[in-house]
Amino acid sequence: MALPHTPSKAIHWSLTAAIALGLGLPSFAETVKPMTMDMSDAAAAGPATAAYQAAMDAMMTNMVIPYSGNPDVDFIRGMIPHHQGAVDNARIVLQYGKDPDVLKFAQSVIDAQEAEIKWMTEWLAKNGG
Repeated sequence: MALPHTPSKAIHWSLTAAIALGLGLPSFAETVKPMTMDMSDAAAAGPATAAYQAAMDAMMTNMVIPYSGNPDVDFIRGMIPHHQGAVDNARIVLQYGKDPDVLKFAQSVIDAQEAEIKWMTEWLAKNGG
C-alpha cells in the first residue's frame, strides 16, 4: 500500500535524472569555453587577410550605434556600416582576388550596396536619423 505523499515511480526517476544532470553541469560548464578566433597573425598571412581584418574591425566598430528608440531609424543606422563593410570587403577582393566570377560578383556587391547606402542615408535625412 502506497503512502498518501509518496511520489510515483515516474516522478522519482524524473527527479533522479534531473539531480544527476544538475550535478554534472558544473563540470561541463568548466570544460566548455567560448569559441575565439586568434587573428594576431592576420598580417603574416598576407596583405589581403590583413585588409579583410582591418575592414572587419572597422565595420564592427561602426556598427556600435547610438540607439534612438525608433526601430526603423536604429535598423537603418546599423545597416549602413554593415553595407559599407560589404563594400570594403568587395574592394579588397577586387584588389587581390583572381577568380573572374568572384571579381564580377564583388563588383555587383559594390554597385548594389552603394545604392542601398545612398538610399538609407537619404531616408535617415528625411526621417530624423
